[in-house]
Amino acid sequence: MTRISSDDAAADHAVTDAGPRARLAAQKRGASKPKAKATQTAATQTANSASSASAAPARSATRRPGRPTGAARGPEQRARLLDAALTLFAKQGIVETSLGEIAREAGFTPAMVHYYFKNRDQLLDVLIDECFAPLRESLGLPFQENPDDPVAAITQLTERLVQIASDNPWFASLWVREVISDGGLLRQRMHERFGFAHQKASLLAIARWQKEGRLNPAIEPALVFVTLLGMTILPLASSKLWRNDPLRRNIGGAEIARHAVALLVQGIGPGKRD
Repeated sequence: MTRISSDDAAADHAVTDAGPRARLAAQKRGASKPKAKATQTAATQTANSASSASAAPARSATRRPGRPTGAARGPEQRARLLDAALTLFAKQGIVETSLGEIAREAGFTPAMVHYYFKNRDQLLDVLIDECFAPLRESLGLPFQENPDDPVAAITQLTERLVQIASDNPWFASLWVREVISDGGLLRQRMHERFGFAHQKASLLAIARWQKEGRLNPAIEPALVFVTLLGMTILPLASSKLWRNDPLRRNIGGAEIARHAVALLVQGIGPGKRD
């Protein structure tokens, strides 16, 4: 037989003596206890569900780096990678620059570089198509626009070359390292892509001007562009070293272009007098 405690017996005795209304009230109180427990359980389940729901986006946001999503996938990130590549190519050379270094320079993971470019050769081809080829065409315009005026053509070429180098801080250093230096990879790839037709056309124009008496016959056509580059690109590439030089620190692109044109057109002899 189950033993009933004295407290439970006293409570039952009190309810029995209180009459039907007291017993009914006691029954209602007993029925409300399970309901409260059920309410508490439902609230706990709701809180747990909310916690799981809030954790789900955090887990979904954690993904392997590399492949850009949403706003991260677009021309801005690609342009940042190309700018980083140009900066490093000008600073340390194309062969010495890896895709991982380009990624760090741009602030991306190496996987993102591979998303846009399979390897360094593909990246270089993109730079040639989208950057160097348009600049190359721009430098050829003065000869096309001034077929009968060599002074105007060479003057405009000089000014345009200096302007391009001033607008693109990487241009002068990259040109010195990769185009006019022995073993430059950029020069090799440019020649493979475009050949020498553009250069030959310019040399033929210079030779024609000499025969027509429009240009000094003592000039060597094959050295005109080398001379021009030496008087413009080299000073621009080394201009950063002049910051503490009191004699040259105020020399900029405009001064370099004027100096080069004066040497090309008038030489080192005395200027013409009226």
